Amino acid sequence: MLRLSPLKALFTAQFLSAFVDNMILFIVLAIIKRDGYPDYYLPFVQSTFLASYIVLSPWVGRFADRKTKPEVLIIGNIVKAGGVLLLFAGCNPALSYAAVGLGAVIYSPAKYGILPFLTRNEDELLRANSGLESYTILAILTGSVAGGMLSDLSVSLALSACLVLYGASIAVNTIIPKNPGNRSVGYQNAIGEFYSDIVTLLRNPQSHYSLIGSGSFWLASAVLRMIIFAWVPLTLGITSGTSISLIIAVTGVGIAVGAAITPYLITIKNYHRTVWFGYAMSGCILTFLLIESLQTAIIFLLLIGVLGGIYIVPMNASLQQVGHRTVGEGKTIAVQNFFENSFMCLGVGLYTLAAQKGVTTYSAIGTTGVVLLLFVSYLLMYSRLYTTR
Repeated sequence: MLRLSPLKALFTAQFLSAFVDNMILFIVLAIIKRDGYPDYYLPFVQSTFLASYIVLSPWVGRFADRKTKPEVLIIGNIVKAGGVLLLFAGCNPALSYAAVGLGAVIYSPAKYGILPFLTRNEDELLRANSGLESYTILAILTGSVAGGMLSDLSVSLALSACLVLYGASIAVNTIIPKNPGNRSVGYQNAIGEFYSDIVTLLRNPQSHYSLIGSGSFWLASAVLRMIIFAWVPLTLGITSGTSISLIIAVTGVGIAVGAAITPYLITIKNYHRTVWFGYAMSGCILTFLLIESLQTAIIFLLLIGVLGGIYIVPMNASLQQVGHRTVGEGKTIAVQNFFENSFMCLGVGLYTLAAQKGVTTYSAIGTTGVVLLLFVSYLLMYSRLYTTR
């Protein structure tokens, strides 16, 4: 058995699982191109993935708090592997990717919810979040590249690799210490209690800020990712799946760097300083209205990633801190998932409709940058209101 510390085991398992999650998106892209689906079908498929988070949020947080977190991680990976088997069987990409989303929504509350159990104080919690985010983004980076390259070679080969790596993640999850599950957590009034959890977290200034801030970040990131799929061939003339995956992965490098340096710039106590990095990120998105060269695009994608990493990591840590002492870790992450994926689903859904209606890629870029700017401005006003009281 591997000799890993509990946190290293979590990071490794998360890396493997997230690596495959991002491979699958590019495999699905290859299937969509191969089978002649319309151009707007990729954001539609992405929406089915996000919908799983929205629909199941009232139950998965309770599931994560009721069982030990490593058990939940294993179950989540098994369900994701089921989605891969559906793709192998030739099922509709949207249905298959929705199954992967079901596994992801089960998995997510446990991977973050176990961090307070594996750390001893605020500083360790922030660093653990930074580490988990760095491993996740590294997985997004390398998984996107691997998915693009392997699916260019063979879709069947790529899907086989996914199954093997999910199996490896399950094996590593068995090393993580089992926190005590809370068998008293039930599902009878899940929707009502979920609503109560949302109200509790929104009434707390720290968790309110984090929920809106992280939601706005992932809305902009999800839409930007879809836009880049269209923008790269249109502006740079690059059509290879491998090349597009490499370009998009640059943002992942930036987020990993941003997450790694965050503990040296911002603490949980001054989490509200993240607004300035949000403003800078929205400004960088708007520069894509002017960019026409590959080199400049790579520089700004990297910069967007760095700024985004610094923007999001303190929000995750501060939200977990509030959740640990209020509604519970798993239920808090479920609420966060609900907000983030509702924001992403709304953004990707509107982008899908816009693409169907013939709205230009540049109009979509401008709208994304302005929407993020408005959300960050709201956070600035909100934080000033509560820090001056």
